[in-house]
Amino acid sequence: MKGALRCLPAAAVTAAARPIPPATENLSYSMLLPGGAYCAGLARQAVDGLLARHGLAELRDTARLAVSELVGAAYRFTPDREMALRVRWQYDALRIVLYDQHPAHPRPDEAERCRERRSRSMWLLAAAVGEQGGDWGLAPALTAEGGTKSWALLHR
Repeated sequence: MKGALRCLPAAAVTAAARPIPPATENLSYSMLLPGGAYCAGLARQAVDGLLARHGLAELRDTARLAVSELVGAAYRFTPDREMALRVRWQYDALRIVLYDQHPAHPRPDEAERCRERRSRSMWLLAAAVGEQGGDWGLAPALTAEGGTKSWALLHR
């Protein structure tokens, strides 16, 4: 019968109903931040707690600093605009990605100067992530309205 609802065996329902405990492999969270100057502290606390619960406590110091720098730069270049933060363990690395609403520049040379200014402002992020053998960067968010995607990649 097409479109028929099939019931799962009772054992499958019981197994599916159990909560999945936090583990490194299932670390994947996204949150919207309202964009105020206080958001760096909120994001830092959230990431700290997530890493502790998911067995990545050894990355907490660098991850907190990375989140602070990413949020701080977004606030400096686009104050009081909503930001999206994503924290995920994928391919044996912690990926912290922040999207902001920095307006698109009308000319490529203006966009490049702005990217260079933001990049230079994140020297502390570069030093901390580099010390741990990670990577970081920023790029246009590829939306019609503009925006910037900035990230930090941390390894154990």
